[in-house]
Amino acid sequence: MATITKRELAEAISQKLKSPQIVTKQTIQLFLELCTEELVKGNRLEFRDFGILTTVERGAKIGRNPKTGATVEVPPKRVVRFKSGRLLKEKVQNLPS
Repeated sequence: MATITKRELAEAISQKLKSPQIVTKQTIQLFLELCTEELVKGNRLEFRDFGILTTVERGAKIGRNPKTGATVEVPPKRVVRFKSGRLLKEKVQNLPS
């Protein structure tokens, strides 16, 4: 399994679109910034057949420090949740092993 960076993604997109890589990279960066802004506002992002990004509140809980074994109070926090869409789920499930 490989890791794809933003730069590699921009290279691939710019080759397919035959557009300058710098413009593609700026477009990807703007897209990510706008997605972040919307999530910070509490909005839900829905990309049909790909997935849904939402923010959810996790409640406070009691955790344990793995080094010392001491109990630690973990405060509530807001996290991003991703739910994959139908097409993405199907394509990932049908990957060869």
